[in-house]
Amino acid sequence: MDTNNGLQKDIVTWAAQLGFQSTGFSDIDLSTSERYLMSWLQAGYQGDMDWMLKHGTKRSRPAELVENTCSIISVRMDYLPVDSADPAMVLNHPELGYISRYALGRDYHKVMRKKLQKLAGKITEEIGDFGYRVFVDSAPVLEKPIAVKAGLGWMGKHTNILSREAGSWFFLGEIYTDLPLAPSTPLSNHCGECTACIDICPTKAIIAPYELDARLCISYLTIEHKGAIPEALRPLMGNRIYGCDDCQLICPWNRFAQFSQLDDFAARHQLDCSHLIELFEWTEEAFLNRMQGSPIRRIGYERWQRNIAIALGNSANPKSSLNTLVKKSLTKHLEHSTPLVKEHIQWSLKRIRSFDLSL
Repeated sequence: MDTNNGLQKDIVTWAAQLGFQSTGFSDIDLSTSERYLMSWLQAGYQGDMDWMLKHGTKRSRPAELVENTCSIISVRMDYLPVDSADPAMVLNHPELGYISRYALGRDYHKVMRKKLQKLAGKITEEIGDFGYRVFVDSAPVLEKPIAVKAGLGWMGKHTNILSREAGSWFFLGEIYTDLPLAPSTPLSNHCGECTACIDICPTKAIIAPYELDARLCISYLTIEHKGAIPEALRPLMGNRIYGCDDCQLICPWNRFAQFSQLDDFAARHQLDCSHLIELFEWTEEAFLNRMQGSPIRRIGYERWQRNIAIALGNSANPKSSLNTLVKKSLTKHLEHSTPLVKEHIQWSLKRIRSFDLSL
């Protein structure tokens, strides 16, 4: 097989033609990251994401996950949607629901996986059959350390990957392969003394530079966590109903972020700027229909309602003219909600009454 530098240049070219903004190559030595991962898991920072424990060392030893893997192709795809509502505006209007920018459009797993398969197909056309498997956040893969080794960026203090040309608003994907490809040169870290992401985190989930306690993270709480959200954290969630972007919004490097050129990532169903009460009125059928092809669909209707119920409680304040409508909406759903959602509705109603609004 021809696995020389010419092939790698071709792979970068083909990846760009398929819509990937950057491509790099990594070896499979993730021993340093493995030690950090094991320490992180031992501390219990993964919360109830039990699947992170089940795969053992397959996550940090690529050849255990895909036999004969000796190199990894790592790609970056920008996702910041064009013409979506200003995130700061949405966050400053508590009657609106804030959804992480990555989830406003189509499910990135499907979009990127299809393109990575095409990239693998192009390589096959050039050199013949070879061993590979594509991944887009779909298996035990240490995609961030791999991206760092592949020169796509450096690990920011918020644990997201940062690029001088693109900030952090991008997805990552990988092709594990048996091709002996030359590793790219990693980039140096350019976070310096900045702690903006640490300081801005609503729940102080970034407990130290480069260290995240997922149990406190709003993205984890609204997406991965299946049960009741701890009461102490609910007021801190504000109107964030799916994910949280605060650490990215404040990052100086995101001044250089590029908007996505793909229609797939454009906001759908006005999810970039919807009123909480309107979203709370969706039936389960409406939720499933409107979230078809969206990453939001995987949390299910119950968690969607749970998250919105908290946000509605947080939207109440003595000066708001919407308090009566919020209480009416919450009360209407109280009888026919699941026990999980009902608990959060009751919390919100109690919170509204605490303002002594005479409702």
